[in-house]
Amino acid sequence: MRTYLSAALSAVLLVLLAVLVPLSALSAWVDLELDDTDRYLAAVSPLASDADVQGTVAALVTDEAMKNIDVGPLQETVGQFLHETALSFTTTEAFQRAWDSANRTAHRAVTASLHGDDRQAVTIDLAPVIEEVKRELVSSGVPFADRIPVRETSITVLSADRADGLRSSFQWLRYCSVWPAVGTVVLLVLVLGLTFVRGGPRTGLTTAAVAGGGLVLGAALLRIAVAVGRARVLDQVPGTDRGGAAAVYDALTASLRTTVWIVLLAGAVLVVGGIVGRVVAARRG
Repeated sequence: MRTYLSAALSAVLLVLLAVLVPLSALSAWVDLELDDTDRYLAAVSPLASDADVQGTVAALVTDEAMKNIDVGPLQETVGQFLHETALSFTTTEAFQRAWDSANRTAHRAVTASLHGDDRQAVTIDLAPVIEEVKRELVSSGVPFADRIPVRETSITVLSADRADGLRSSFQWLRYCSVWPAVGTVVLLVLVLGLTFVRGGPRTGLTTAAVAGGGLVLGAALLRIAVAVGRARVLDQVPGTDRGGAAAVYDALTASLRTTVWIVLLAGAVLVVGGIVGRVVAARRG
């Protein structure tokens, strides 16, 4: 009877940890990173140097400019020249500042969309970036640069349908905040402590191995959730924006992928330590 009870408790612990790990990581991520402007900017600011983002911005600037330019047989040549010039500008510090400014504004839109009910897509308005590009190109004497229109031109990072589908989940995760993570740590410490004190080293080592298995499984589920979320988010993003949206998604979820490896390593240590400890204890016994 005691063996069956022990097996049942081990199974419950395994399942609890497997569920709590992804829940804890996602709720803490929403509360500490997505809702915090400084953390959000720290995540997306380096994207100013990302080739996909630079290419998307240069293409948008060129497309908007060429709508106002008609030079007959030289249309393609002028378009290529403007694109190369705009792409070159994306490597400057001025572009970095414009990108940060655009994302600071975008963060307000992201939080409003995910926590509100506006039924709109989540986008990054590149108008401040385009304005900076135009100013730089005009001051450099680039032909036709003065015809680049400065108006709302956005990169879609989350379609309206996907935003509506995820909104309730984000609101729930935001409400949970860091408490699932705190609960997971407390549960792990209490269970391991009690089993070592009440059941002895062998029982404690077995529990440690089971807990490690739960952490490994939870880390795997978190990694799958990040991958599935990426596929679903990008599925409805327009093709021209997909490269930039993918870069933004990957930047924002970098901390989650790091969490996967940390939890996976901790779980593996518990599993190996528990199993090796049981073997050593059995040989000495």
